[in-house]
Order: sequence, then structure tokens, then C-alpha cells
Amino acid sequence: MSDLTFLLIVRLDTIDRLENILAVTDYLKSNFETNVDVLECAPYNNCLLEKLLDKSVRYTFQEDHDPILFRTKYLNQMTSTVESPFVTVWDTDVIVPVSQLVKAVELLRNGEADFVYPYEKYFLDTSPILRKMYMKENKIELLELNMKKMKEMYPPNPLGGAFLANMKTYKESGLENENFYGWGLEDGERFYRWESMGYKIKRVPGPLFHLSHGRGLNSTSHDADQHLLKRKEIL
Repeated sequence: MSDLTFLLIVRLDTIDRLENILAVTDYLKSNFETNVDVLECAPYNNCLLEKLLDKSVRYTFQEDHDPILFRTKYLNQMTSTVESPFVTVWDTDVIVPVSQLVKAVELLRNGEADFVYPYEKYFLDTSPILRKMYMKENKIELLELNMKKMKEMYPPNPLGGAFLANMKTYKESGLENENFYGWGLEDGERFYRWESMGYKIKRVPGPLFHLSHGRGLNSTSHDADQHLLKRKEIL
């Protein structure tokens, strides 16, 4: 998958976040020959993540003193450095079965889709217990066998977690909407914008697994006024 670049943005607000991004990048690099770019945003660089990541991962540090992670802005900055024809915006806490990711890339390569979600209906939170088991065993089959014990996230039509895109079309569509500041609702706006512009959007049957973590300021709606502005932006 040398024609694909993974973009991951992280703020290490908990130890779970650190463990998750290491588990996710290790999963990607152990299963695919691909490009993985990680951007860490923090007030200062303690060099911890850079030392722990696989050396083939391209790591960048961004000094950022804003307690709210301006994810859409940083994703657009990362996109400007992508040289591959396909890109995937990937949350730091999610993994999918290998076959689903392969199918998603094939849809892009064959011109059958402009944008692809590498999962369909089930965006599943592992729970702390199953997450711990996965961290010990490092086998996605363990998660697949325990899907019925997990909680669905954002049903019935989840739009977050991960998507793949034709790089040219992604740029034409306007990339990320920087009117969305902080966490929440940008995934829905992006999908409806693509849909209204007539792009081909596909979904690959199968689950997306979310490795559980504590939720701080950048995992919840941080301000009621901002939430209202985001809803107006979608409309």
C-alpha cells in the first residue's frame, strides 16, 4: 500500500492515548507496507512518542498551547505534504480487519469510489476489558470474536473513525472544514458535503474497532456555543 498515506493527529492527554497510538501504528506497519504520518500537538516536546514509535513512521511535532486541539486545521496542513495518490484520515484509537482496508483501497484504485469508509454499520467501542486483552494478545481476531460484547458508537450510521480518499478529489471537495474547531460534528458535515457535491462514497462491510480511552476536553463537546455554531455550519 505504498500508494496510500495514513494521517494521524494526537494529543497525549492520557496514558491510554499513548498506548493506543502505539498499538494502532504497530498494527498498520506490521500488516502493510505503507506510509504512516503522525502529528503530535502539545505545549512542549518531551520526545517520548517519537522514541517509542516505529522508526518507519514519519513523526512531526507541533508546539500548540491551545487546550483545544484544532484538528481540522492541522489535518489540512498534513494533507499538503502528502505525495501519494490516496490518503486516509485515521483516528489514533481505531483498527479494522486487514481485508476491509484492502477492499477500501481497491475501490479507490479502480475508480469505483472517491471516498471510502473501511467499515459499514458497526463502529464498536471495545470496552476497557477487551482493550486490555487486545493490548496483551495483539490479535484483532480477539476483537472480532467479542463484537457482541461491545457498545455501538454513533448508531445507526456512524461517520467517524476513519475514511479513505482519492487525494485529488479530497482537495477538490475542500478538504477539512476549518469552521469546525475542537471535537464534534465535523464528520457529519464532511459526509453531507461530499454527498451534496455528487461524489462516489462507498462503505466496506465489517466493523471498525475503537480502543477505549478516557475522554477529556478533546473527546467531548467543549462549549455549548461552539456546538450551536457547528450545527449552523452543517445546515
